[in-house]
Amino acid sequence: MLPVSLSFRDVEEMLAMRGVSLGYETVREWCLKFGQTYANNLRRRSPRPGDRWHLDEVFLKINGRIHYLWRAVDQDGNVLDILVQSNRDKKSSQEVLSQAIKRIALCPARDDHRRAEKLWCG
Repeated sequence: MLPVSLSFRDVEEMLAMRGVSLGYETVREWCLKFGQTYANNLRRRSPRPGDRWHLDEVFLKINGRIHYLWRAVDQDGNVLDILVQSNRDKKSSQEVLSQAIKRIALCPARDDHRRAEKLWCG
């Protein structure tokens, strides 16, 4: 994965350096035609997160004010979801886990998160 996003003109220049002559408009049309299918295939191939999750909380100072960074993390250290808020409460932490569960469509293990499953997984 590239660390920065590329514009259609950037892709056009990269292909020109490799001897492929086409316009940025062609690259845009390719993205519209094949982009969603490609993204779906990548998503399907990505490894599934672990079944043991926990919340990570970090205190940040942004413009002189304290903010709270909540991260839902699996046992391998993969970040499942992130939320930055100016308030710190129980509802915020539950929101991070519920968003991760909805997005990933996988519930954490029963032995570690029985209460979480009751709240979000039914």
